[in-house]
Order: sequence, then C-alpha cells, then structure tokens
Amino acid sequence: MTKRHKHPEGGNPGMDGELDPANAGSESDRGEVESLRAQLAEKDKEIIELKDKYLRTLAESENARKRIRQQADDSVRIQREAILRDLLPIIDNLERALAAARSGTDAKTIVDGVEMTVRALHDFLRAQGVTAVQSVGQPFDPNRHEAVDHVASEAHPPNTVVDEFHRGYLIGERVLRPARVSVAKGNGPDSGKRNGSETDTSDVENS
Repeated sequence: MTKRHKHPEGGNPGMDGELDPANAGSESDRGEVESLRAQLAEKDKEIIELKDKYLRTLAESENARKRIRQQADDSVRIQREAILRDLLPIIDNLERALAAARSGTDAKTIVDGVEMTVRALHDFLRAQGVTAVQSVGQPFDPNRHEAVDHVASEAHPPNTVVDEFHRGYLIGERVLRPARVSVAKGNGPDSGKRNGSETDTSDVENS
C-alpha cells in the first residue's frame, strides 16, 4: 500500500505564506552583493574623477611654473639690456676722447672729455644704487677696507686710512668691492713689523 503524505490543510507544501529559510537567505545575499557592486562602481567613478582633477591640477601647476620662469627670464633680460644701453653713451664718449687724442687735440680738451666720461660713469653707478666708499682719513674698517700696507704717519692717528690704491664701492648697504688701502701704524720701532721686515696687518684686520 502506498503511503500518502499529509499536507497542511488549505494549501500546497511550501505555499502557506511563509518563505523557505534557505531561499530567504539567498535573496538577502544577492541583494547585498548588488549593493556592494553599486558602491564599488560609484567609488570607481569617484576615483576616475579625482584622478582627472589631479592630472589637470598638475598640468596647470607646471604651466604656471613655466610662465613664472619665463617672466623671470624676461625681467632679467630687460634689466640687463637697459643697463647695457645706459653704458653705450659712456663708451661713445671714451671713443671720442681717444679720437681726439689721436688727432693731436690739445690736452685740456682730452682731459675735459675724460672727466665728463668719468662723471657719466658715476651717475650711471648711482642710478644702479652703487656709491663710492670714502676711505682716506677714516678709521680702518675691515668690513669695507682691505689693508695692503702700513705706513708711518705723523698726520694720522694709528689705524687710520692714509691712502687708497683703488676705491671701494657699496651697493645699497652691502660691500660691492672693498677699498684697498694703506693704514697708519703706531710710532713704536717694531710697530707693524713682523720678523723685522714684513708688514703686519693683523692688528688692522682684527680691529
């Protein structure tokens, strides 16, 4: 005799309105996977957009650096050209003075032309912020002077600049070139001497 399975009243097996736990779990997993896929797709899109923004910003920064570099080069070139252009009239004056000397022009005319050229050079230097250092008669300053000789002098106190071999110059407050000078030494018999013969400038340089 075949046994018949009893089914719940009023319906078929599994159709009583309750979900099979196995099927319910499967549906939940699929929904979670789809949600994660959607989130990953969104993140991938954001990454692509951020990468694109980064590359654009990098390109703009490089272009800005190139522009700044070009502007700096142009500024230096323009300033250099302006300085050289201001020197040209001075060279013209020197060439005229040379031409006058070769043609036998009287010495006074030549001296006047050279003096005018020197004045023009000093005007040019002042326009560039360069000024001469007044040294003779001043106390020796190792920041502005370079001592190349010590001399006995009754007219100057010790450690005073007596003469200069070439003039010093400042650009603003900074030394462009120190003056090379001779300095008065003390009156002692060995003052300023080392080993009886060499000039000792250590007292000047350390003052």
